[in-house]
Amino acid sequence: FTPEGRLLLTIGDPDKPATLQSGKPFNRPTHVALSPLTGDLFISDGYGNSRVHKYDPKGRHLFSWGEPGTDPGCFNLPHNIATDAEGLVYVADRENHRVQVFDAEGRYMAQLNNLHRPCGLLIDRREGGTIYVGELGSDLAVNQSVPNLGGRVSILSLKGDLLGRVGDRFRGEKPGQFVAPHGVVTDSRGDLYVAEVSWTAKGRHETPPREIRCLQKFIRARE
Repeated sequence: FTPEGRLLLTIGDPDKPATLQSGKPFNRPTHVALSPLTGDLFISDGYGNSRVHKYDPKGRHLFSWGEPGTDPGCFNLPHNIATDAEGLVYVADRENHRVQVFDAEGRYMAQLNNLHRPCGLLIDRREGGTIYVGELGSDLAVNQSVPNLGGRVSILSLKGDLLGRVGDRFRGEKPGQFVAPHGVVTDSRGDLYVAEVSWTAKGRHETPPREIRCLQKFIRARE
């Protein structure tokens, strides 16, 4: 779309999903990222595929990579995707508890670990680059009340060094706690906005079902 909302390009056929886990575009894609160098599009195809697809700016399919699994280059629900200033591609490999890093040709470069179900993903390209990762808590009854497993937002350097975390040791609805951080973005001042799928993760399961806060803003501390 243009900034005014005019449609420029549609990729894929609405209501015609690819066969489940066929590797072909698309089966419930999750996110899209643009290369800052070429304008190419990278699309994570995660809920019904284990794949990343690359398109040129005119919407022509160039190639795809990935398959189900836990080895480098394999995915278990690629849920989000982002690019850094050098054009490297970062994929939030949610159920493998990692962020994988690839070059623009889909070659595996590295992975960021010590994450729990990474879901939201943002690379702020200012000041050398900073990674923000929204992490979901467990969806298993046996460890939903265990601390330090999300929801939270981890802040990392491009090398994967932990710079800080936003959130509490436990999930919750108090200010600064998270239910299910799903999307993260920063503004021109570096303030952080975190969107949550609170209804899907919790609200609809309550008795009676209820709406839960789904957006928080955090002011960047300045010296």
